[in-house]
Amino acid sequence: MSVAAAVEEAHRREWAGVLAATVRLTRDLDLAEECAQDAYAQALQTWGRDGVPERPGAWLTTVARHRALDVLRREALLRRVLPLLVTRPAHEPAPADDRLSLVFVCCHPALSREAQVALTLRLVCGLSTAEVARAFLVQESTMAARVTRAKKKIATARIPFRVPVPERLAERVGAVLDVVHLVFTAGHTAPIGAGLVRRDLVAGAIGLGRMLHLLLPRNPEVTALLALLLLIDARRDTRCDAGGRLVLLADQDRTRWDRRQIAEGVALLTEALHKSSPSRYGVEAAIAAVHAEAPSWAATDWQEIVGLYDLLLRLWPSPVVELNRAVAVGLRDGPAAGLAALAPLLDEPALATYGYLSAARADFLRRLERWGPAATAYEEALALTDNEVERAFLAERLASVRRL
Repeated sequence: MSVAAAVEEAHRREWAGVLAATVRLTRDLDLAEECAQDAYAQALQTWGRDGVPERPGAWLTTVARHRALDVLRREALLRRVLPLLVTRPAHEPAPADDRLSLVFVCCHPALSREAQVALTLRLVCGLSTAEVARAFLVQESTMAARVTRAKKKIATARIPFRVPVPERLAERVGAVLDVVHLVFTAGHTAPIGAGLVRRDLVAGAIGLGRMLHLLLPRNPEVTALLALLLLIDARRDTRCDAGGRLVLLADQDRTRWDRRQIAEGVALLTEALHKSSPSRYGVEAAIAAVHAEAPSWAATDWQEIVGLYDLLLRLWPSPVVELNRAVAVGLRDGPAAGLAALAPLLDEPALATYGYLSAARADFLRRLERWGPAATAYEEALALTDNEVERAFLAERLASVRRL
């Protein structure tokens, strides 16, 4: 592995830990991010000379923290940031995971929900501003300004770097669950790049979900979210073929799905539903469970899935949920019904740059053998898609309908 590849791998795997450990020292997000970036830049030089260390994360964390200490000493920032420090009493144990502390900082109620999620994707997961903007369906400049405002708000509000005390956890957990879900979504299908999946983000989201479940074992929404992530991730090894080409759910080899993970997800979902009435993540997990337990694509209970989407729309109205429901209607009642269900969404502003709407229309039009409109829809989907695996799939479909 080249030095550049090793540094890139360390960024995917270790960024959150390096940044969180540095934030704990500085209590200054901008300074910590700058020092973490400096550590990665230094790695490119030092690892090329001395070799890649056995524990890249520990090496990067040490360099970032030393860099932060140098800056604090040289610029006398220590006196300025001391009032912002929330020092743990000697008897108070350190957090089990600094990443979780960083997530709770980013998800503080002083920030708007969108800022909470965006900041966590940027700082905890190391996504670029462009990737975060893509996840939110907004312009990169808009997202850059949003992240900057959120960081300033944290500094101004003197938000402490720690997991909230137990009596405050419940009121803070909703934002954190949204963050974990969006991190997982960004990893499950990467918004941009050469690979379909970013396994580091998926693993990070599931790890954070498990931490939250340990912290709040009686919270049904936490339990339901973890169930959802496990049920969806159980299909990970079948989503691309040996050549890296996209494999649709209908064509995946279900014998290769992770049955142990599916069983864990179903058990967690059952536990969550026994604790309370269905919630957003509970219903989404139920939809994933229907897919996971269907013995084949043909045996999928689309009637139940449409009904679950109806319930989800009442609990969590969203244009994306409406789109998914419309697709399910088309798979239950046929492509013409699917097109009719998609029609009201064509003027939905939130979906104007959402490639999956065009891709769904293209597929229904292809099934109806309306080759010209299908080609136009595939062209639109291609223009709105940045992931190279998805682009290759859409390009193949576009070429096939053009030949007909």
